[in-house]
Amino acid sequence: MPLRINVRMLLAAGLIVLLTAGCLLFVAVRSAAAGTPVDKKLSFTCPFPLIGLQKLDVNIKADFEVPTAPGGTLSTSGLTITVNVPDKATRGLNLVGAATIEGTAAAGVTLVNGDANPFPVRIPLNVAKTDLPPSGTFSTVATGSVPTVTLAKPGKTTLTVGDFTTRLTPKKADGSFTGIGSFTSDCTLDPGQDPVLLSFDLGDKPAGRQYTVAGKTGVKALGATAPLSGGFDLSATSATVFTGGPAFDKAHADFRLFGFLPGAADLEFVADGPQGGDFAGTGFVARPRFTTVLPLVTLIGMPVSSGPGCRTSAPSTAELRTGDGFTMAGGGALIGTYSLAPLTGCGAFTQYLSSFVQGDGNTFDLVLTPRKS
Repeated sequence: MPLRINVRMLLAAGLIVLLTAGCLLFVAVRSAAAGTPVDKKLSFTCPFPLIGLQKLDVNIKADFEVPTAPGGTLSTSGLTITVNVPDKATRGLNLVGAATIEGTAAAGVTLVNGDANPFPVRIPLNVAKTDLPPSGTFSTVATGSVPTVTLAKPGKTTLTVGDFTTRLTPKKADGSFTGIGSFTSDCTLDPGQDPVLLSFDLGDKPAGRQYTVAGKTGVKALGATAPLSGGFDLSATSATVFTGGPAFDKAHADFRLFGFLPGAADLEFVADGPQGGDFAGTGFVARPRFTTVLPLVTLIGMPVSSGPGCRTSAPSTAELRTGDGFTMAGGGALIGTYSLAPLTGCGAFTQYLSSFVQGDGNTFDLVLTPRKS
């Protein structure tokens, strides 16, 4: 009979530890403002061998961040999972020779983002090896990582707690197993509690943005690079599409024909028709359409073409993509390529100049910085 009692106590203690670890991980994303500390308690009931159902309280501390617009990510950080195990469980563990306790858990939640189908998320957890005191309560810490999820849809977004499975292994001081071995149990959230861990409305479109532009463009055929400055304004028309694009200041490129003949050209990128692109992840893809104008071209210091009529005979369309680490609020890198059509309107030297300008593989290498209001 005493051994039977000890077994019950041991099972209860183990499941308290692991269930708490699983529950705390999901409570870490309870609704709050981005970067706000969260301290939350919920109760769960677990079926225990021999002693039946047991009610357990769980507690967590963590921060979480939610996206401000569709295409952003939901993530958690600063997660600390702590549980206080009662004296009764401690004595039960000691009576069967347990000196430490450790294990794993698997927890599930369901994510619903706008009108998208429910998305189940299964998260593995680890309970660190914890020394047991001879009596009294003790605390254990569990860790795990919540996958970062991209939220593509606008509308109501919820994260709801699901099932929890725990598996515990108590061990003796020499690292060997007790007579209990490892065991598994499933647990459920007690009724009367709100199972929604996180709930917020994801706006139907991101806010408009204005940036200053700094960087350069490379004209491959000329082997020349021109510094660029200007602005980039965009305005969302839906959750995934925006209008607007870059507006560059006049640029200047120095070059050498045949490697020794000095030349220079002024460059203007003039928008051609509506501008826009698509939001993607934490950034965007812009597809500006423009005509390239060469209002002044000189060779050996002498003008060979002047006037706004010297320009590409057809517009170019660039594909500009934001780089790693770019955010709409913070800006970052924007890079892309474009082609230049043959020139027209450059006077007697049109064909000659065109042969040194037209072609593929031209580049934009830019940095966007949020414009101060």
